[in-house]
Amino acid sequence: MSERLLIVEDEPLVRQRLERLCREILGKGARIHTADRVEDAADLLRARPIDVLLLDLNLRGENGFAVLQQAAACAFHTIVISAYTERALEAFSHGVVDFVPKPFTRERLQQALDRARGQGMSTRALRHLGVWRGANVQFVDVADVCCITADGDYSLLQLRDGRRLLHDKSLDRLESLLPASFHRVHRSHLVNLVYADRLEVQSGSRYTLYLRHGLAVPVGRSRVEQLRERLG
Repeated sequence: MSERLLIVEDEPLVRQRLERLCREILGKGARIHTADRVEDAADLLRARPIDVLLLDLNLRGENGFAVLQQAAACAFHTIVISAYTERALEAFSHGVVDFVPKPFTRERLQQALDRARGQGMSTRALRHLGVWRGANVQFVDVADVCCITADGDYSLLQLRDGRRLLHDKSLDRLESLLPASFHRVHRSHLVNLVYADRLEVQSGSRYTLYLRHGLAVPVGRSRVEQLRERLG
């Protein structure tokens, strides 16, 4: 399937270079849309499904974080491309897959695109997960998430206060962003091991990981030994 990208950049020469390099890296089949204002970017995100967002943080004097906050709750991955390197940590905390400082090289852009496609190492600096609440985005502290379960193309977050919230990103995409405390215990379950209580074997050689707050998560047989090592 061809890649679908949205480039949000207000400098025409930079925008044109990004589009050209993305086509070189991803091939001619890449479908690329561009915007140079916050409002236009938000409209395109609502109207068109994309796989990767490339976002500048200063758009004609407007704050690109307005777009980033919406993107944090969406299914696609986001790459920030900006000269404002002092805001990199804040961007990572909102779930961007990479932060590419300006000026950038073709090699650095390819590294970021590879990460967005799951082919590179994650920085795992995510601190907040954005979820849609009506027309607005609500941010949830990652530290409050006990476990995450695949729900079709979406993911169901189980919070320590008992709330269950649906996230637009798939389990695989979330796994690539989450901190190292999260561990894949089953093809359909990610667990924050901070909340792990005990691992028990059930009848039929089935395994269950019990979490604090009364949660029980099935563990795949092929993942038991690795989980035991993580639990110490």
